[in-house]
Amino acid sequence: MEKTEKQKMLAGELYLAEDSELAAENKRASRLLRSYNSTTEEQQEQRQQILQELFGKVGHKISILPPFHCDYGSNIFAGDRLYMNYGCVILDCNTVHIGENVLCAPYVQIYTAYHPTEPKIRLSDRELAAPINIGNNVWIGGNAIICPGVTIGDNTTIGAGSVVVKDIPENVVAAGNPCRVIRHLS
Repeated sequence: MEKTEKQKMLAGELYLAEDSELAAENKRASRLLRSYNSTTEEQQEQRQQILQELFGKVGHKISILPPFHCDYGSNIFAGDRLYMNYGCVILDCNTVHIGENVLCAPYVQIYTAYHPTEPKIRLSDRELAAPINIGNNVWIGGNAIICPGVTIGDNTTIGAGSVVVKDIPENVVAAGNPCRVIRHLS
């Protein structure tokens, strides 16, 4: 039996994002995000309800300051005490697992989606996506970009403006473009 475009997407294979099932899921996420992004700070309970409907998993005491954007939401699995400041984006065309006690400064971008580098394949409108895993007790500085397929280890800090293109181990401070370990923590 042939895989659906969604199954291909989640398997890291070439897929068509314009597929009707994926378009419907994106439309659902857009509707929920429109509601979420129009809430006020007095509507914390409503925000939690929307995130529970939007995400694949939501831990306790999650705070995401609007505006927030994602592709589907259902591929995001967040642990307890996630904090995302203003303007964060998660392109969740593949799974994004976020551990507990994760802090994201303003405008952190988490991208599972990418396009083929081969022009002929790219012109076919097919895309790719690779999962991202962020460990526990991670702090990601403002305007950092987490690229497809990356894992960030527990107790790690990613410096502001970093572009994370490869795995970063646990218990380190890492920064730069490309992001690299600059200090090991004891």
